[in-house]
Amino acid sequence: MLKEKFTPMMKQYLTLKEKHKDKILLFRLGDFYETFFEDAEITSRVLGIVLTSREAGKGRRVPMAGIPYHALESYLGKLIREGYKVAICEQMEDPKLAKGLVKREVVRIITPGTILEENLLKESSPNYLLSLFPSSKRWGMAWVDISTGDFWAWEAEEEKGKELVEKLSPSEILLPESVPSPSYLDNLSSLTPYPDWSFSPQVAKETLCNHFKVHSIDGLGIREFPLAMGAAGGLLSYLKDVEGRVPDNIQNLRLYSSEEYLMLDSDTIRNLELIKTYRGEEGEGTLLSILDNTLTAMGARLLRYWLLHPLRKVKEIESRLDAVEEMVKSLPSLKKLRENLKGLSDLERIISRLDAGLARARELIGLKNTLKKIPHLKETLSTFSSSLLKELFQQLDEVKEVSSLIEEAIVESPPLSLKEGGLIKEGYSPELDELKKISQGGKEWIADLQRREIQRTGIKSLKVGYNKVFGYYIEVTKPNLHLVPSDYIRKQTLTNAERFITPELKEKESLILGAEERIKEMEYEIFLQVRERILKYLPQIQRTARALATIDTLASLAMVALKNNYTRPQVDTGESILIQEGRHPVLERILSEPFIPNDTEISPTSRILIITGPNMAGKSTYIRQVALIVLLAQMGSFVPAKEAKIGVVDRIFTRVGATDELTRARSTFMVEMNEVANILRNATSESLIILDEVGRGTSTFDGISIAWAVAEFIHENIHARTLFATHYHEITELERDLPQVKNYHIEVKEWGGKVVFLRKIKPGSTDRSYGIQVARLAGLPHNLIQRAQEILKNLERKHEGITKKRVKDEEQLTFFSPRPHPILEELKKLDILKITPLQAFEILKEITQRLKEEA
Repeated sequence: MLKEKFTPMMKQYLTLKEKHKDKILLFRLGDFYETFFEDAEITSRVLGIVLTSREAGKGRRVPMAGIPYHALESYLGKLIREGYKVAICEQMEDPKLAKGLVKREVVRIITPGTILEENLLKESSPNYLLSLFPSSKRWGMAWVDISTGDFWAWEAEEEKGKELVEKLSPSEILLPESVPSPSYLDNLSSLTPYPDWSFSPQVAKETLCNHFKVHSIDGLGIREFPLAMGAAGGLLSYLKDVEGRVPDNIQNLRLYSSEEYLMLDSDTIRNLELIKTYRGEEGEGTLLSILDNTLTAMGARLLRYWLLHPLRKVKEIESRLDAVEEMVKSLPSLKKLRENLKGLSDLERIISRLDAGLARARELIGLKNTLKKIPHLKETLSTFSSSLLKELFQQLDEVKEVSSLIEEAIVESPPLSLKEGGLIKEGYSPELDELKKISQGGKEWIADLQRREIQRTGIKSLKVGYNKVFGYYIEVTKPNLHLVPSDYIRKQTLTNAERFITPELKEKESLILGAEERIKEMEYEIFLQVRERILKYLPQIQRTARALATIDTLASLAMVALKNNYTRPQVDTGESILIQEGRHPVLERILSEPFIPNDTEISPTSRILIITGPNMAGKSTYIRQVALIVLLAQMGSFVPAKEAKIGVVDRIFTRVGATDELTRARSTFMVEMNEVANILRNATSESLIILDEVGRGTSTFDGISIAWAVAEFIHENIHARTLFATHYHEITELERDLPQVKNYHIEVKEWGGKVVFLRKIKPGSTDRSYGIQVARLAGLPHNLIQRAQEILKNLERKHEGITKKRVKDEEQLTFFSPRPHPILEELKKLDILKITPLQAFEILKEITQRLKEEA
């Protein structure tokens, strides 16, 4: 694009755009941010605004679309949500004072992972920027929420890395330019290629040392994890490019450890409806909605984190449970604590905006008011004795220097704008106070001018007014023009009046307007100085913010326990999961009918529970509630049960439903088998596996074979604690052959040809599905139900005949030893340690097909 063809302003635009090719450039022109060329077409389409054109030089017109400067944030949100990066270009000098072309610069770059604008961030959710540095089958990962300063790094196998990426759900993912974008990340978030050299060990090491002001990375604990170090270094380099510097609120780098947390993959998070329902909706119907009684945005974000990252270390779990229990037993103190938490500002995000130079005066007032509540919170906390609450007491700092500074400097109800004055309290700056007196004195003189001029001229309709174009003036109606004194100077002619000035009025106007302009400038300068002084206390404020979030989260769990009649679980490193009268935490709150509690006993002698019963009887609810109770216990929450003893698990796996993925050419059955294969590859003896109707996506015999083989494989090879709900009653025969398998069923009663679900779990199995009765409950036509019963009787008779024939054939004697069956011979040759679970399933499928053909 030849710049000589364009006007000077358009050349200026193109020069800036050349440096920001991958971003939408919002170019400030007066009261608008304008976009040109392809940016204009994108902006017009995404924002739904008119696409126009502009003269760009030598008769050439180019596409243009603009937005008002005061509406920037609302339009910005739409662009960011669509995955675009935005560069904001401002006028760096007053156009009235500029000589020639107004100087312009890009002052801020905003990407999906670097948002700090209040109305673009969700209060209760983090906003992660994640850096990914893959090598072979391992991933280095680092992620940061710049709105809070949380910064983590991790290195792991690719499969675990995928799980964590899906759990974190980052807004933006950074990748080395030479690394092809993995297909499974395409729809997850905005992908940003970044130069490979930024991820190199030497550059990353230097970047980390420079930011954290250390001579060696040894103290950061990341030396032994070169991929994690590369990801962290690349991320900080990117922030420096985008923000102009690495934000100071990133004070620490924490090394993430999978040994520290109970791992949850995306399937489990979805299947247990922890954050979203099956329909993809947040809010009612999720476990988070039941637990979230937080009163601050900081607490809401931390509760969400705890829910997705339950603990594995018994000592840490017990520490949280001790704190929750003490709050539960001290209801008056808990209520007082929560009363003081009400109305607290989001300190984590305020200090991030302060650091970025974006915080407004009203946020400083919020910061001051929050810090002034700290003594009251500490007074209440001092009545508690648990170790965690004592530790939080120590971490709370009222930072008097900051609250006093804001109290002295900033008015209690400041305006939204920072550049229109009205921010600074009287008495804080003598120079500012003097300017205000001059301005006020001038305004009083002008207010008195109208009275004096009416008296002097005798013109009773005379008025003194002001507008931005002409300044102060004296207005006289046309019938009174003959009374105008000779020292009046004509300024403007209107239809029915004339406007005048006097030398004295002009002098006072210059004094007033000059003072007012200087007042605005000085107030803004003072505000920036106050902001800068507050940043010196950033670590103390950040530590206090995190303590407040933890207190709020613990208090929320205590209130939930009290309201919903939860009990403290006993957590240990044993192998048992023993629950007495357990309940589903979500369904018990939203069902209109009373919830029926149930017991659970998983122990070293009964590690696999086979749950049978008809559809709609409650099998799925039961196995999910066990998983949720375990998860709640390990996050440090009380649980919905009369009693619970939980042996810590390392992972929770769920396979509880599937849908076709047509866009990826994967059927329901294939999705199901992939999920089962993932479980069998990654589960350990410390895991909890929840399986619901495995094998239902294929034919009955195939399904039974696969379900049977999966149960056997878990029993013989993995030894994980497992709840296996199925409608294949044949699988209950496993109890006879496998010592750690126990059968349970959902109790059902028949009455007058109808089925009544009692929702109780009982030992033993059931041999009926009650499918036709369930169909009747669903409202299928009566004649259809009758026909189904006839077909069922015919099939049962046929099956009975086949069974008798097989028994008779087996009773025939032979004079010779039976010839080995070819399938048995093939099985003997298999090395089960060298085949995958999926290959095993395929072999079983082939065997069942051949056996059916032989029959």
